[in-house]
Amino acid sequence: MRSGRVLAALAAAVLTAAGCGGGDDGAAASTAEASPGGPTGTVTVFAAASLTDVFTDLGQRLEDDHDGLTVQFNFAGSSALATQLTQGAPADVFASANGTQMAVVTDAGLADGEPAVFTANVLQIAVPAGNPAGVTGLADFGREDLTLAVCAPEVPCGAAAEDVFAAAGVTARPDTQEEDVRAALTKVELGEVDAALVYATDVVAAGDAVEGIAFPEAEDAVTDYPLCTLAAAPNPDGARAFVDLVRSAEGQQALEAAGFRAP
Repeated sequence: MRSGRVLAALAAAVLTAAGCGGGDDGAAASTAEASPGGPTGTVTVFAAASLTDVFTDLGQRLEDDHDGLTVQFNFAGSSALATQLTQGAPADVFASANGTQMAVVTDAGLADGEPAVFTANVLQIAVPAGNPAGVTGLADFGREDLTLAVCAPEVPCGAAAEDVFAAAGVTARPDTQEEDVRAALTKVELGEVDAALVYATDVVAAGDAVEGIAFPEAEDAVTDYPLCTLAAAPNPDGARAFVDLVRSAEGQQALEAAGFRAP
């Protein structure tokens, strides 16, 4: 079974205990040490939509290293994921695109120990290839003649957008507010909007379909990503193995190649 599959439904599960955070100071222990013979079974990872490509790749690497282990993902906006977890959805790992949504989970007593920040991201303007509308910077999000997309304010990319608009003194006039950053990116890829405010990593993931425009105010809203295993993880060994891989040198190199930055 391949790691790229996304959960189609959330089923009830018998809950067991697990640890949080992974290895010491970001140096991951060998996944083979998680249990005799290495982890097996299914590990379920709830992760922010902006992590889709790099986490899918890392999940496949973990599967390749451990016969009998399957990594499956639920990618969505961090706020939606936090709500699902607090409502009882079974999962082993939660990776949020900001500390606010991780706090929802930790405040509910669902995380075991302190979550670890494992990477960071910044916003970038995404435009269709060739930039047909001639977008040049953040001020263009105040133009009524453009069709513009941002993330909804309750999700991390939307909260960061509000911060950068405030820093730039721009009154944004978006035509659509999307439920997660990948939905906003898709609008650009399909040519449905002239520009969207997404993460720099999403521009990288889109390849030649979009172009990215950096802007200085993005540094006023650097987004830290915390990661934690869950106290009721059905597969604690698998959860630790995935967290350890993300925090290892190999995982950090994969994140950097995807456009993330060191926390």
